[in-house]
Amino acid sequence: MKKNKNSVLIIDDEPTNILALKQILSPECVVYGATDGNTGINAAKEKVPDLILLDVIMPSMDGYEVLSVLKSKPETRDIPVIFVTGLGSGDAEEKGLALGAEDYILKPFSSVIVKLRVRNLLKLINRTREKNEIEHDLNVVLNLKAELIEAKEHAEYLSRAKSELLARMSHEMLTPMNAIIGMLQIVRIQMEGVEEASVCIDEIDNSSHLLLRLINDVLDISSMEYNTFKLVDAGFSFRSMLRGALKVAGYYADKKGQKISFGVDSSIPDLLIGDEKHLSQVLNNLMANSIKFTPENGEIHLEASMLSNSHGVIKLQFEISDNGIGISEEQQKGLFDLFEQVDGGKTRKHGGIGIGLTLSKRIVEMMGGEIWVDSELEKGAKFTFTCNVRKA
Repeated sequence: MKKNKNSVLIIDDEPTNILALKQILSPECVVYGATDGNTGINAAKEKVPDLILLDVIMPSMDGYEVLSVLKSKPETRDIPVIFVTGLGSGDAEEKGLALGAEDYILKPFSSVIVKLRVRNLLKLINRTREKNEIEHDLNVVLNLKAELIEAKEHAEYLSRAKSELLARMSHEMLTPMNAIIGMLQIVRIQMEGVEEASVCIDEIDNSSHLLLRLINDVLDISSMEYNTFKLVDAGFSFRSMLRGALKVAGYYADKKGQKISFGVDSSIPDLLIGDEKHLSQVLNNLMANSIKFTPENGEIHLEASMLSNSHGVIKLQFEISDNGIGISEEQQKGLFDLFEQVDGGKTRKHGGIGIGLTLSKRIVEMMGGEIWVDSELEKGAKFTFTCNVRKA
């Protein structure tokens, strides 16, 4: 990148001296001239040159007075000054340096000496300026970094506070919710045979378990935020787990007149070792999503298959497909982000708090699998995930 030329202001009452110095310096510098002190001071304020060459002996205002005025003004005090004078005494030089001059050039001057002294001083000025610019930029970067760190720490604090609040609320809700479910079972036994009561009890029971699953989702997300979430492997019946998930989904699908079908790979062993609770949780979340975003009398299908069985590790694949409203490519980009929803916003038609898919993704990944979606608007959606279990 081509640098701009440095600028030099010459203040001398002899126009011939100004002309001579211009001829010496103009190939390398932009040169301005002033033939008296006041004009030179005004030019320095207006042009703010990189360097001033100042004659000492001038009428009305000599070079020392001009230098004193320049050094007293905020806009000109930092401009370096070289005296150009015929006064060769040590006292004159000492006086000029004491007032703030950078150097002296004696008249009659040599063009080579003038060029070298000006060039060397300008090099020093440019280096100092570059250093100051770098330091300024560095300070800006450091300040921005400090602001970003502060903002990050504040965001992390808010996130921790939010997670802690959700965890505490959910934990406190667990005790009364378990009590409600427990008491409900007692009422169910006592009211056995009363058809109207049975319908109401079923409604309360299913709603209670739905709320319980939501509370557990919130607790699991909070545990993940604190890195305390762990899978617990144990033996379980695969087909019994599937029946439980389908029973829960079937209750809510029946309310919308939806049909649920399923297919299970016969080669999948029934007795497996894995985290039954959280595998069921993923299935419940995905089935609930399909029911939620599929219109009345729609269809939902669950397919379970075995992809591999090697060295005791079984890789399972689950597909949950529907003929619902579908998901656009834009919506799919943030679909698995926390609190994201397909119909987010105040006017959304469907319930939920936007943690089910995030939680499902994290659980699946902890089980050594992955999750993805294939969908188009108005053409339904198919969620697929894999996970690893072991044969019992």
